[in-house]
Amino acid sequence: MINPSRQRFTSLREVLLATCVTVLLNGCRGQVTGNKYADAQSMTTTAVAHSYSTSFPFREYPISEGGNWTVGASGGASIWAGGGIWNGGRLWGNVQTVSGFAFGVDEPTEFGDPTAVLTGPWGPTQTVTATVKINRTPQDHCCHEVELRLRTTISRYSITGYEAYCSVMPDNRYCHIARWNGPNGSYWNFETGNTASYVMNGDVLKATVTGANPVVITLYKNGAQILRATDTGSAGGGFGAYGPWTSGNPGIGFYDNYDNNWSDFGFSSFSATDASHS
Repeated sequence: MINPSRQRFTSLREVLLATCVTVLLNGCRGQVTGNKYADAQSMTTTAVAHSYSTSFPFREYPISEGGNWTVGASGGASIWAGGGIWNGGRLWGNVQTVSGFAFGVDEPTEFGDPTAVLTGPWGPTQTVTATVKINRTPQDHCCHEVELRLRTTISRYSITGYEAYCSVMPDNRYCHIARWNGPNGSYWNFETGNTASYVMNGDVLKATVTGANPVVITLYKNGAQILRATDTGSAGGGFGAYGPWTSGNPGIGFYDNYDNNWSDFGFSSFSATDASHS
């Protein structure tokens, strides 16, 4: 014989359990909360979009934001692959952050740009946007750059992908779109359009990448298109045929081959999406 009071108790327990599960599931959707990175990022994953945004609110060396970034040093160290002998053989530099600011750390080789890209799976149609922050404008000696990365992959002794970048120097004006071929120092500037531009404090750079073959990369400054590049994997820049790159992750980078004043320039905010409608 069923005890009516026990049956009611069991039903109530089931209702409470279902309610708790619902609350937990709802609390896990959308913006990351409940940890110190809640204000640093907004991540959304749906059937059509994957996005990430940050204003770099914490001091980190190298940038991590809860494991959401990987950096140039993860490409490893190797003297035979061209690594800097005075920098432990490292091939590429890292990126660090302080409150509201991301910037390069060092450049262990001539073209070992400080690099940081987002982790996890990203779709191939990507948009990256970042706001330039300049604490002191470099003068006279080239080169000092801020860089947006698209479809970038860091692996052992290799970085592949695309880079859209601009000078931060009014007396050395240029913007370019480059293909990173993999080996340290192997890249090709292959854009079309007027490259005689630069960025100032507060300017907003945006870069997009679409397609498979050809791959199309477009660079915007303050909402206006300034450059476009089309990659079919052909040889260029004095290097052989590479790519076209159809996968990889968005990110940022910097370049300073003259001094070590890395904190003079960088980004104050960053966002990326693999949604085609962004």
